[in-house]
Amino acid sequence: MANSPQASKRARQAEQHRQNNASRRSNMRTNLKNVLKALATGDKEKATEAYKQAVPVIDRAANTGLIHKNKAARHKSRLNAQIKSL
Repeated sequence: MANSPQASKRARQAEQHRQNNASRRSNMRTNLKNVLKALATGDKEKATEAYKQAVPVIDRAANTGLIHKNKAARHKSRLNAQIKSL
């Protein structure tokens, strides 16, 4: 347990940040899976729509430091390439 008020506050903040990050990470992964499911069915229109919804979520994750910007770019690039190959 934290001994000082400062340490107590930091512990509370860390827990809140952890929960927010877990929620954002889960949302990002869900959106990625939605695109992959649409790709698996072979429906280009559905995959494109899912991709358009996933891009802002991925960008927000990169901008807030949840994932690295290069990882975000890699995800978007690979998904887009798969959609175009349909």
